[in-house]
Amino acid sequence: MLLFRAMTPDPATPCAPSARPYLLAATILASSMAFIDGIVVNVALPAIQAQFHTGFGVLQWVVNGYALVLGALILMGGVLGDRYGRRRIFISGIVLFTLASIGCALAPAAGALIAARVLQGLGGALLVPQSLAIIAAAYPKDVRGRAVGIWAAAAALTTVSGPILGGIFIDVLSWRAVFWINLPLAVIAVGLTLRFVPESHGAVRGATDWLGGFLVTAGLALVIYSVSELPEAHTGRGLLTGLLVAGVLTLAGFVFHESRSRVPLVPLSIFRSRVFSATNGITVGLYFALSVVFFLLPYTLIQVHGYSGLQAGTALIPFGLVMGLLSPLASKLGERWGLRATLSSGAGLVTAGCAAFAVVETLGTVDYWTGYLPALLLLAIGMTISVAPLTTAVLSSVSDGESGVASGINNAISRIAGVAAVAAAGLISLVSFPYYLGHRLADAGIDAGVRAALLADASRLAALRAPDQVPAQTAQLLRGLVLDAYVGSYRTGMAVAAIAAIAAMAIALRYLPARVTPGLLRK
Repeated sequence: MLLFRAMTPDPATPCAPSARPYLLAATILASSMAFIDGIVVNVALPAIQAQFHTGFGVLQWVVNGYALVLGALILMGGVLGDRYGRRRIFISGIVLFTLASIGCALAPAAGALIAARVLQGLGGALLVPQSLAIIAAAYPKDVRGRAVGIWAAAAALTTVSGPILGGIFIDVLSWRAVFWINLPLAVIAVGLTLRFVPESHGAVRGATDWLGGFLVTAGLALVIYSVSELPEAHTGRGLLTGLLVAGVLTLAGFVFHESRSRVPLVPLSIFRSRVFSATNGITVGLYFALSVVFFLLPYTLIQVHGYSGLQAGTALIPFGLVMGLLSPLASKLGERWGLRATLSSGAGLVTAGCAAFAVVETLGTVDYWTGYLPALLLLAIGMTISVAPLTTAVLSSVSDGESGVASGINNAISRIAGVAAVAAAGLISLVSFPYYLGHRLADAGIDAGVRAALLADASRLAALRAPDQVPAQTAQLLRGLVLDAYVGSYRTGMAVAAIAAIAAMAIALRYLPARVTPGLLRK
C-alpha cells in the first residue's frame, strides 16, 4: 500500500519553483508503480493459479517475494539515496523495477514469476524512499506540507486505477498484461526526473552499513519462508524449523550488530522514545490487519462469489477514493481530537471493518452494496484518519536530525508487517481449511477415498475441485462443501486481522499522550 512518511530535507537549496510541479509528477508516477503492483497482483492471483496449476503457498510468494525484499531493503535504499545521490538511486530503482516488470510479464513458470517479483521488490526499495526525500529536498518548509499532501492524494487516486486496469487486462487479455502498466509510467517518470529533478544528498555521505542490511534481509527471508512453507510441508519439517530458528538468530545478530556499529542502519537509541516505539507498534497492528484484508478479499470475491478480475478490482475502488479525497482533512482532525483519541478511533474503525468482513460471510448470499462496501468504508475511514497523526507522532518523537531515520524505520516496519500478514494469512488458511473441509466432508458422509483425495490437494483452497471420477451431482455437492470450508478459513483470517487492529487500539490508549507536543513525545 502507500502511506509513506517524509524523509529529512536535504540542506541544499530547493530547486526552481517552475520545476517543482514536474518534479512532483515524477515522484508520483514512480511511486504509483510500486503502489499499483501492491494491489493489482492480488486481483491476478486466481488467474495465475489457474495457469500454473499451483498451490496457495506459491501464490503467497508471488506477493511476498516482492513485499519481503521491499520491506527488508527499504531502509538500505534510503541510506543509499542519502549517501550516493537520491536522483541517481531513484532512476536506478525505476529502471530495475521496469525491467523486472517485463520479466513478470514474460515469466514461463511460477518460479520465474517469483524471481522477477523479487527483482521488482529490489527496484521498489531503491525508488520508494527517494520519492518523498526528493520532495523534501526540493520544497521549502513553508510549502512542503502542501506538496506532500498533493503527492499522497494523487498517489492514492492513481492507485485506484490499478485494480480497474488490472481487471480489464485480466478479463480481456491476460494476467500478464497487468505488469505492462508500469512501462509507460516508467518512461514518463525517468524523462521528468532527468529533466527537472536536481541531485541531492543527506547530511552523512559515504559510509554504509552493508552488513546490517544483509543481516536484516537474510533474517526476514528465512523467517517468512519457513513460516510460509511449514503448513504444506509433508517432509522436511525439521529443516524448515531449523531455518526458522536460523532466521530468528540472524535477526538477533542484526540487533547486536546495530548496537555496536558506528553507522547503524537502525540506530537502536531511537527506540528509547516510548511514543516512537508505541507508534511503530500501532503501525504493525494496522498494516497487518490491512494486508490480511487485501490479500484474502480479492481471492474470495473471485473464487467464492464468482467475480471477474475487473469486478474484484472495481470492488476495491472505494478504499482508494476515501484515502485520496479525505487524507488532506485527516491532519486537521488529528489536531482537533488529539493524538490518542484519533489513533484509537482509527484503529477501532479498522477493527470494525475487519469484523464486518467476517460477519457478512455468515449471511448467505452476500450483496456488495449492503455487505462488502460498508466493511470496506469502515476500513478506509479508519486508515485515513490514522495515517497523518501517525506521521506527526513518528517525526515529533525524535530530534530533527533523526527524523529521516525515524521515517525510514516506520516505512520499513509497515512493509514488514504486510509481509508477516501475508505469511500469517497463508498459514491460517492452509491449517484451518483442511480442518473445516475434513469435518464438512465427514458430516456429509462423503466416501473415504474421495475425502482423502480432496484433503491431499487442500493447498488449492477455494480452487479445489472434485476428482474427475465422481458423478456430477456429487461434484456439485463437493464444490459447495469446499467453498463452505474456505469461507470458514477466510473468516478465521479476518478475525485475526481484527485482533491485530484491537492491539493497535490498545497501544494507542495505553502509551500515547492526548496531544502532540514535541517535548512530551521525545520522552
